[in-house]
Amino acid sequence: MRLRITSWNANSVRLRQSTLERIRDEIDPDILCLQEIKVASELFPHEMFEALGYTHRLVHGQKAYHGVAVLSRIPLDGMVTHDWCGKEEARHLECRLPGGIELHNLYVPAGGDIPDVEQNPKFRHKLDMLDELRDWFARN
Repeated sequence: MRLRITSWNANSVRLRQSTLERIRDEIDPDILCLQEIKVASELFPHEMFEALGYTHRLVHGQKAYHGVAVLSRIPLDGMVTHDWCGKEEARHLECRLPGGIELHNLYVPAGGDIPDVEQNPKFRHKLDMLDELRDWFARN
């Protein structure tokens, strides 16, 4: 069985319908993981993805910032979200595929332009999140 999973930083999902149609037509993913959807969960454009053939959708959204979504042609189960670094940012959605396969969709902070934790708090946040992720995955 072939299972094609595609990941894309959408940078505002509601503005990207034509690109999403191209991804569907040219890449034909069974599962599409989106990051930086920039929309609250309750305002996610489900109808757009239903029309694209993604009948199973899980969304961990946040107004104007961050947010992740998993869109699928196959059933998804058991959405779990994680709060990294205590910031309550919608950056991680975990679910299960048939056969018990875990899927994690993550939006990792870019960290800014200066790779120095003393000069750039965004870079510190990125490293802290990666450290927490590493430790969590080692335990789970």
